[in-house]
Amino acid sequence: MNGKFFLYILVGIIVIWSLDSIQINKIFKKNHVLQARVFYFLLAIALIELVTSFFYELYIAAKFL
Repeated sequence: MNGKFFLYILVGIIVIWSLDSIQINKIFKKNHVLQARVFYFLLAIALIELVTSFFYELYIAAKFL
């Protein structure tokens, strides 16, 4: 398997763990639970992609030096 896959898993665990510290319920209106969950999911996916791409590209760039 590709090393990027394992990086996605590792970063996914760290991002979900770190997003747990945010009280998202205070940001959204009352009784909008589904919207809060969708936002949380999309935010997690975006952060996982950004952080994984950053570290993978950093690794590739460092390998060529």
